[in-house]
Amino acid sequence: MFSLGHTRSAHRADHLLHTPDTFIRAAWAGMSRAVAIVHASPTIGAGFTQYTVELEADGYVPPASVQRFVYVLSGDVQMGTVTLGPGGYAYQPGGEDSALRSTSGARATVIEKPYVPLPGTDRSASDPSQSGGPSQSGAAAPAAFSGVEHAIASQPVLGNADLQVRSLVPADVVYDFAVNTLAYNPGASLPMVEVHVMEHGLLFLEGGGIYRLGDAWYPVTEGDFIYMAPWCPQWFGAIGKTPAKYLIYKDWNRAAL
Repeated sequence: MFSLGHTRSAHRADHLLHTPDTFIRAAWAGMSRAVAIVHASPTIGAGFTQYTVELEADGYVPPASVQRFVYVLSGDVQMGTVTLGPGGYAYQPGGEDSALRSTSGARATVIEKPYVPLPGTDRSASDPSQSGGPSQSGAAAPAAFSGVEHAIASQPVLGNADLQVRSLVPADVVYDFAVNTLAYNPGASLPMVEVHVMEHGLLFLEGGGIYRLGDAWYPVTEGDFIYMAPWCPQWFGAIGKTPAKYLIYKDWNRAAL
């Protein structure tokens, strides 16, 4: 049935709600048996690119020249020497080992961004040969990592047991971004309207509720994507009888210069 021009998708100056009924799939140069749905990129003013990739059996996505983080939604994905199933995630600082493959087909969300070196250094994850070198903090430059989301211990947000966070990126200032999952029991909500300098890319994994973005209020559900620009007022409350959960990116660990 035709939607007669109706959609929940919305694009405002400081945010985007991207719903599955408006997704456009396209293959990029170098992709084989794979398509991408771009949700956010520098064309919208973002400092990162986030997309959902859909791979058929023997699908392939070429390597990235910048940092790449992948979280598997379904099926199997290989990145470098790591094989990931649903809920698995992995990071590569760029280069040949960041290529994605699937033997049986998969869906995954992918985040890519140029690396912002620590102050006083000129190392960049866009040059993978620099990985492992010293940084100003004494820590190693960004190194590859992988894991499974459910194996990470969750923590209550501000003591609220009905709102749990899992941090998927190591707590080390060498990494210039964070990726977390937030899980809400029915009726739980963020404790405040947040307004901050970080930008977000958010993908709903389960459940739904109401999201405030700027001065607008949106019903949201599994499969929806939200981009939030810096300083966008934001708040979420879970509605329904099932928990809500999303994966959220933010730039992190760098001064707002």
